Amino acid sequence: MTYLDAVIIAIVEGLSEFLPISSTGHMMIASAILGLEPTPFVKLFTVAIQLGAILSVVVLYFNRFFKSFKFYIKLFVAFIPAAIAGVLLGDWIDAALENLMGVAIALVVGGIILLFVDKWFKRPRITEETDLDVVNAFKIGVFQCLALFPGVSRSGATIIGGMANGLSRQLAAEFSFFLAVPTMFAATAKKLYDFSKEGISLNGDELKLLAVGNVVAFVVAMVAIKTFIGLLNKYGFRIWGIYRIVVGGILILLFLGGYKLAVL
Repeated sequence: MTYLDAVIIAIVEGLSEFLPISSTGHMMIASAILGLEPTPFVKLFTVAIQLGAILSVVVLYFNRFFKSFKFYIKLFVAFIPAAIAGVLLGDWIDAALENLMGVAIALVVGGIILLFVDKWFKRPRITEETDLDVVNAFKIGVFQCLALFPGVSRSGATIIGGMANGLSRQLAAEFSFFLAVPTMFAATAKKLYDFSKEGISLNGDELKLLAVGNVVAFVVAMVAIKTFIGLLNKYGFRIWGIYRIVVGGILILLFLGGYKLAVL
């Protein structure tokens, strides 16, 4: 992996982490296009740079993270389902990360769903985070489990889960951002643990690549979050649904045409 590769992957991560388009799926696509070998470090890099992206949430919503202790209880409860599923389905998830065709199909199916989300959930009951109870937080966490398969989109699943439980579009998006912090931190910590358990250590160049990747992902994610909230309030989910269908459709056509992409 070169520094240019690291910057490109980090830009993709920063742009897609909080959009309902699947950051993992897009990083898999970008890595395949760049021709990156599926080395342990490349796999670690695509997970570890998510730390930079989630730090942007902490910075942008700093005051919200210190508003009340109940806020952390809700995040913890919402985090539990994906944490359990991640442990139980670890091997299956690793296998899914090598299935780019599965990502393409998930992008298309998710895109079709996003075309109708705004019509399905027109009358939100909850517009303030303080009105969100623990039960609804847990239900949103269950929706997050769907994103364990690459291409589904963690933010998309949790936002739809939030709206299905009565949250407004903006609150569902913001709670999705907040939930990304413990979820992505845990995923990164597990990947680092697995990396060290295999007896692999990072050299100086790899540490520099991780540093560059996290900084770029942080900056890009800050811009992406602000832009997404504005577009979401103005246009809803339809534009993201169309985007997913187009990208997924192109990938499926490439596969059907015999064109193969190496994946992570």
